[in-house]
Amino acid sequence: MSSSGDELLTAVRLHGRVPAHIAVIMDGNGRWAQARDLPRPAGHQAGMAAVREIVEGGLHAGVEILTLFAFSQENWQRPPEEIDALMSLLEEYIARESDELKAQAVRVRILGEIERLSPAARTAVDRLMAETAEGTALTLNLCISYGARSEITRAARLVAEEVAAGRRLPAEVTEEVLAANLYTAGLPDPDLLIRTSGELRLSNFLLWQLAYAEFYVTPVLWPDFTRVHLFEAIRDYQNRERRFGRVLV
Repeated sequence: MSSSGDELLTAVRLHGRVPAHIAVIMDGNGRWAQARDLPRPAGHQAGMAAVREIVEGGLHAGVEILTLFAFSQENWQRPPEEIDALMSLLEEYIARESDELKAQAVRVRILGEIERLSPAARTAVDRLMAETAEGTALTLNLCISYGARSEITRAARLVAEEVAAGRRLPAEVTEEVLAANLYTAGLPDPDLLIRTSGELRLSNFLLWQLAYAEFYVTPVLWPDFTRVHLFEAIRDYQNRERRFGRVLV
C-alpha cells in the first residue's frame, strides 16, 4: 500500500467512527473494457481484483460487513455469452479466493435468487458459504441474481402466508417483521453506500435497507477501485453528521 494509503488508513482508525456496514454498487466494468478495446467479460475479470482490494481494505479499516452488488436480476437479460462468462468468473473467483477468505476469517453469504444460477455456480457458492461459515472478522454479502423489489415482494409474501395461516395477526405486521424476512435479516442496515463510475441511481439495490445510508459516488470505474478509494469514502463518511430525520441541537 502506498504512503498515502497508509496515511488515510491511519486517519480512518484515529477518527474512530468507521461505518459498520458498507454497501457497494460495483459499476463500470463494461466501460473499463470498452475504453481499452476489450470485450466486456475482460472488464468483469478485472473487477475481480477490486473485490479483493475492498475486502482487504475493509478488514484493515475495521469494517464489519461488506455488501457487494455483483449480479442483478436485470443482468439475466444480457447476451447469453456474457452471462456464461459471468457465471464462469463467479466459479473462478470462488476457486481462487475461498482459501484466502477462510484464512482471513471472512464469512461469505450469497443474497438473491441463487436457484437461477447454473448448477456449477450454485455448487460453488454453496461450498463457499459452508467453508467460510465460521468467519468472524468480516461478513461479505455477495448480491447475485438480486433485485430489491423482488426481495421486498418475497418478504411481503412470506409474511402474508403467516397471516393467512393464522400464525400472525395483521396488526402484528411491523417494519421489524418485514425486515426479518429480507435476505439481510439479522444484519444492521448499511451506514454507507458507495457507487463507482459516477452514476447517480440505486439500480434496484437494497431499497429497504438504504433508507438512511450515506451516499458516496465516485467517478472511478470499478476495476480501478482500490483500498485507497475505500479509505477516502470512509473519511468522507466520518466528516458527515448523521441525523436520521432528527434535528440535532
